[in-house]
Amino acid sequence: MDDQAPNYRREFLRSPHHAAFGLFTLGLGFLSANLLGLIVGGTLYTLGWLYLPDMPFFRRWVDRRHETARRAAEAQKVADFVRRRDALLDSLSSSRRERYSRLAAVCRDIETASADNPLASPDPASDPRLRKLDELMWTYLRLLGIEESLEQFLETERREDLPGILKDAEAEAARLTGEVDALKAKTDNGALETRRRYLGSRLERLEVLRKRQQRIQQAQENLALVMSEQDRLDQQIKLIRADAVATKNAEALTARIDATVEHLDQNNKWLSELDEFKDLVADMPATEVRVGYAAAPPPLAEPPPIQVPQRGRTVTRYK
Repeated sequence: MDDQAPNYRREFLRSPHHAAFGLFTLGLGFLSANLLGLIVGGTLYTLGWLYLPDMPFFRRWVDRRHETARRAAEAQKVADFVRRRDALLDSLSSSRRERYSRLAAVCRDIETASADNPLASPDPASDPRLRKLDELMWTYLRLLGIEESLEQFLETERREDLPGILKDAEAEAARLTGEVDALKAKTDNGALETRRRYLGSRLERLEVLRKRQQRIQQAQENLALVMSEQDRLDQQIKLIRADAVATKNAEALTARIDATVEHLDQNNKWLSELDEFKDLVADMPATEVRVGYAAAPPPLAEPPPIQVPQRGRTVTRYK
């Protein structure tokens, strides 16, 4: 939402106040059916244009309207983000969802321990410190999603034994290169040209295999870094819990959370550079409202129907 002050005169033009005032002044002027009435009505309408948009009651009405629209837009952004976050969480394997749930439980311990903190916001839904916990958990969830994607990619590549295929392709390219060199000493240009084309095709295949091998190596390095960052973030959040439970010091807790979030800057910069994971690395919406970190509870299962015999026939009933 735009934080600039609203244009009160433009808002007045579109407001019900303008419609009512115009109807009252110009309408009464026309109904009077005389020149003096028209002049008085037009004069009052002009004066209203000059003064009414600056009146405190009208400005308060515009400000409330803009604030309501801003809050509605924020709520929509939060709802969209929560749906995307829950979809990402649901797409993970059960073991990764369990890891996320365990760390979410640590965050709940932090919230419980800091609930009576005198520097905490009166409204937990807008507490800036707790919102930073949401940001930490969103980063952890993104790392889990990237880890799973990299694992799936590497598992797919392992099935084909790419190192063996690459080794055979390099041996074939060396053999074909020798054959082409041998044909150059002969006068059979047709055979030489055909062999050259075949060699070119196999060399292009070899280049593709090498690129695949490079991607595998890069994925392995990214996976190691992702898992290291997960462990670091896990330990940092647990350290925040230790401070929240043991020290009961508002300044120390806030400083610890701020320091942990600052450490995420380099992490988030690295995540933003992973083009293949753009759908997983989007940032949280810039709102003052907390987005939370717990997934929505699953819908209640519908109870099974009950077969009730009734006068020679069976009737299906639902609870």
